[in-house]
Amino acid sequence: MNLRKLFEEQVGTLVSKGYPEQAGWTEAVFRRRLAPLRQHVENLKSDTCDYGKGRLPFVIVITRDLVPVDVAMSIVQRQGKSGHVAMEPVRPEDFEPILKVPTGGVYLLVGIDRGEESLNVRPEDALKMIRKKRRSPLTIEEDIALVTHHPDFLRKNHCFSLLASRRSDQRVPAIWIDGAKRPKLGWCWDRNPHTWLGSASCRRRIGV
Repeated sequence: MNLRKLFEEQVGTLVSKGYPEQAGWTEAVFRRRLAPLRQHVENLKSDTCDYGKGRLPFVIVITRDLVPVDVAMSIVQRQGKSGHVAMEPVRPEDFEPILKVPTGGVYLLVGIDRGEESLNVRPEDALKMIRKKRRSPLTIEEDIALVTHHPDFLRKNHCFSLLASRRSDQRVPAIWIDGAKRPKLGWCWDRNPHTWLGSASCRRRIGV
């Protein structure tokens, strides 16, 4: 796989979906802010991609510091359906990362796994599995980035919880396909397993 080509395709996706305007930047400024990530991509191994098994080498992440979560989710398009947020009685802003993520609003999420092994595993137990492998769970913004660039990575019976974004209760954010076949950002309970819901993870994050 040509990782540099994949990087340019992802930049193009963000531009075409209006991310520069949402961030309050011109396209030129937006591309310039992402450019330092290109060198990091070129240093990655290309053998970390197996789409069928739910593995990807990287995605470009744009955080809520630049584009609000509800806006970013509405930009997601899967098979002609727009993404949406339905988290009542809470909001995406109520969830914060439980780990350190790069600052600056843009970074690379590297070595992504959809979480096949954690299907039908309680989120609290899946988190232990992920950490035992020295991997990291994903935040809300990271998973939105994943389905923005690769919408068909979200599949029926292969959706994912976002264990790195939490609040002071047992709610765990997740993205799945709702009854109208739309990508949905909602939440489930930490101690409830679902046969169709795993827990996505990554190997590391790289900032600009």
